Amino acid sequence: MKITVNGREMEVADGLSLEGLLTHLAVKREYTAVAVNREITPKASYASVALRDGDRVEIVRPMGGG
Repeated sequence: MKITVNGREMEVADGLSLEGLLTHLAVKREYTAVAVNREITPKASYASVALRDGDRVEIVRPMGGG
């Protein structure tokens, strides 16, 4: 199935969980926020959220600076 991650299309396995996607992308969970279709997903739900064809995922990490 096709999903979009941070504006880039990706082909992933059907039924992939959000947790599985983050593992596949080697994303550290600490200080990371994830939204699926513009809805923030709580970290406790990552394993239970199954991605669907056409989903848009945004992975955001804070940046320091001034």
